[in-house]
Amino acid sequence: MAADTVQDWAEDTRLLIAGVTGQTAQAVQEAQLARSLGYHFVLLNLARLKGASEDELLTHCRAVAAEMPVIGFSLLPEVGGFHLSYDFWRRFAEIENVAGIKMAPFDRYRTLEIVRAVQDAGATDRVTLYTGNDDHIVLDLLQPFTVRSEDGKSETRLRIRGGLLGHWSVWTKTAVELLDRIHALPDGADMPEDLLALDSIVTDCNLAIYDALNDLRGCIPGCLEVMRRQGLLAGTWCLDPNEVLSPGQEAQIDRVYRQYPEMNDDAFVRANLDRWLSDAGKTRPLVA
Repeated sequence: MAADTVQDWAEDTRLLIAGVTGQTAQAVQEAQLARSLGYHFVLLNLARLKGASEDELLTHCRAVAAEMPVIGFSLLPEVGGFHLSYDFWRRFAEIENVAGIKMAPFDRYRTLEIVRAVQDAGATDRVTLYTGNDDHIVLDLLQPFTVRSEDGKSETRLRIRGGLLGHWSVWTKTAVELLDRIHALPDGADMPEDLLALDSIVTDCNLAIYDALNDLRGCIPGCLEVMRRQGLLAGTWCLDPNEVLSPGQEAQIDRVYRQYPEMNDDAFVRANLDRWLSDAGKTRPLVA
């Protein structure tokens, strides 16, 4: 359905990325299915292989990469992931069919390690860096990352080129406008102060929507709650019935709506909602 919808709605070519998970046999089958549906890349979630050695994880990654171009995924432990070493990411970046890495450790040190690993693997022309750090979106996209050679005699500057972010599942129109504005800045240009100031605003919005005060337990219900308010969903139900908004999270979402009204895209959604749901053959909001 997602692939068909993109083809129906997109005015120009879009790249489709499918999530792939599970043990190797399942992940390979999912990659094959994604390829048959017209997807271009797979985002490889290793959470189901927690406890495996890094050598075993790399064997798994190579098996999936033999089917489709792969985007790696550094996922923080609070939502089911686990941290991987610099050595893993360097060897991962050396896999020929790796096209990108989503860096979502919510940790500046580990983010820098991944950037350094890609540079040291000689993969900067092939591997695109994406931020998944929902707590640091704007500055991740704005700042250059400096990587020096081990002898200190040469220096490379790398940039994160986009975001694969749960936070961008809501208020998406303003997120696209933000990314377009950042991309329009020439390399080396002075950063506008108001753009730098957006980092704290976006992060504060993420605090509420992603439930940062409760260790991200309500991150998915928080996103669903925003879409429910917009009429895109009928409720905030998750597959796990215990995955609900945390105490106080709804009040936090109310707060950021009041404080940062320019960040939401409610008017855009409202102007298009009837057309979207009608064209989808729906007579009521979609159920999560």
